[in-house]
Parts: sequence; C-alpha cells; structure tokens
Amino acid sequence: MTDENNTDRKKCSGKGKAMLTYGIIQLSSSVVSAIALAVIALSFCSVTKEAKIFNECIEEVQSNGKSASKAVHYCNGGK
Repeated sequence: MTDENNTDRKKCSGKGKAMLTYGIIQLSSSVVSAIALAVIALSFCSVTKEAKIFNECIEEVQSNGKSASKAVHYCNGGK
C-alpha cells in the first residue's frame, strides 16, 4: 500500500510543478497587460494635450480672418 501511495505522489509532483508554472505565467501575463494599459492611458493624456494646443492654434488663425482649411494647413506646419 505504501508503494502505491509513493507512486501516486511521484505522478502528482510533476502535475504540481506544471500547475505552479501555469499560475506564474498567468500572473506575469496579467502584470504585463496592466502595465500596457497604464502606458496606453498615459499616451492618451499627451494626445489630449496636443489636440488642445492644435485647436487653440486653429481658433487663433481663424480669428485673424483665414478660413478653416487654411488654418488647419497652417497649424499642420504649412505656410
């Protein structure tokens, strides 16, 4: 009976290591996903600031009497 128990334990030890490895991989992939989402959120902040500056440029150029299309061209770097 003890030989059977020892054999069963040896068979299960490999499965335990595999499950531990699987758990670690799952946890690390969740951490990587969380970091990626944080980076995306921070990049949206910079895009929002850039859009605000662009809109202010458009309004300023339009207040000088130019059309919307000419204002967009100017704010995109045109002359």
